[in-house]
Amino acid sequence: MLESMDPVLLARIQFAFTVSFHIIFPATSIGLASFLAFVQWRWLRTREEVYLSLFDYWIKPFAVVFGMGVVSGLMMSYEFGTNWSVFSDKTGPVLGPLIGYEVMTAFFIEAGFLGVMLFGRDKVGPRLHFMATFLVAAGTLMSAFWILSVNSWMQTPAGYSMNEAGQFVPENWLKVIFNPSFPYRFVHMAFAAYLTTALVVGATGAYHLLRDRQNQTARTMFSMAMWFVAILAPLQILAGDQHGLNTYEHQPAKIAALEGHFDSQAAAPFYVVGWPDVEAGKMEYAIAIPYLGSWILTHEFTAEITGLDAFPREDWPNVHIVFWSFRIMVGLGLLFLGLGVWSLVQRYRGRLYDSPWLARFALLLGPTGYVAVLSGWVTTEVGRQPYTVYGLLRTAESASPVATPAVATSLAAIVVIYLFIFGLGTYYTVRLLAKVPPDSPEPQTRGLLDQGGARAVRILRLLIPGRGA
Repeated sequence: MLESMDPVLLARIQFAFTVSFHIIFPATSIGLASFLAFVQWRWLRTREEVYLSLFDYWIKPFAVVFGMGVVSGLMMSYEFGTNWSVFSDKTGPVLGPLIGYEVMTAFFIEAGFLGVMLFGRDKVGPRLHFMATFLVAAGTLMSAFWILSVNSWMQTPAGYSMNEAGQFVPENWLKVIFNPSFPYRFVHMAFAAYLTTALVVGATGAYHLLRDRQNQTARTMFSMAMWFVAILAPLQILAGDQHGLNTYEHQPAKIAALEGHFDSQAAAPFYVVGWPDVEAGKMEYAIAIPYLGSWILTHEFTAEITGLDAFPREDWPNVHIVFWSFRIMVGLGLLFLGLGVWSLVQRYRGRLYDSPWLARFALLLGPTGYVAVLSGWVTTEVGRQPYTVYGLLRTAESASPVATPAVATSLAAIVVIYLFIFGLGTYYTVRLLAKVPPDSPEPQTRGLLDQGGARAVRILRLLIPGRGA
């Protein structure tokens, strides 16, 4: 039975499992590093102890998550050599230097200043310590820059030529790095990391507020997180819209699959839910909104939309996976927007900390940011199939000539080791977040975000009629 399994499919499952585990940790460390830099900047500006308490509370979870991110990412480099050697050979002249740039710039910055950030507050001045924290945050974002450049080039290759050995070689590095989809995908991923972190911080603050509403550190934590969610959720929706327009231009088959459009048509509907019948080439049991599909993809209600019928069947991605992963991502994004709006209403009413249902909702949504990130990456990567380099190099032609038992054995070993090691790391991180944050004196100076933003509240009062108790 094992011999009958497709080694390419097993290699894909192995890489998907590895990268799914890995992406959770960088998404957290990118957001947490910036959050720590922000609260430290607020402490330098106001000298309010609550910000120092926040920094001390979150620095340990950040250190654990950062370490797990580094370790979980190492396995992928080995898999490129063991399972995807043909892909590595053909794309190495382009992608190899980009990954090297990530190590030489982002990782060196992070590694160089991480020790000062974690252990140097009592050994260097506060401004130098803030600079170290800021540089670590900048390094995590720079790392995302290079990795998204690599992945985006695989989605929309540009700036290359082919040599006699059939390898992709760079012709214009600026076009390679800033390929057509990179700006949209980088912004979308950066917002996703910040939003995911804000949800985790907000859920942690909500958990402690439900136990003690007077804990000032928990109040500040929750308030800051809700501001970030309220700001980032609509920005993420706008970024996603622009990213979708770009994808429709360069990867129309992916868009047709995730929208469930089997036939090219004008005034296309948007399928809220339904069941894609791939064999019959139609959507079953659909709940559709007329014209909305055309408007989403072209911003015109009657525009013609390219369907899957415009592409050979062998070039279709897995319609079921991308159709549902996209809807999970979008549905969660709307819930995040709802949380942000609800928090603004409660803030305006002066009940941000006194609304147990808001706190419970924030606690419930805490881990769902990771589900949205994973759903987004599933949509992106499965939607690119059957190619590793879109339109140019097929996945079946990218794999190493490795026998099925070898791939299956390494897959089983990775699953067991990852679940054990990173399961323990995640458990320890949750235990850290379950500890009651140290209460801080009531700040004497109104903060920019955590004290409600008086100017923003005044604007809200103009927009929302009436005021509750």
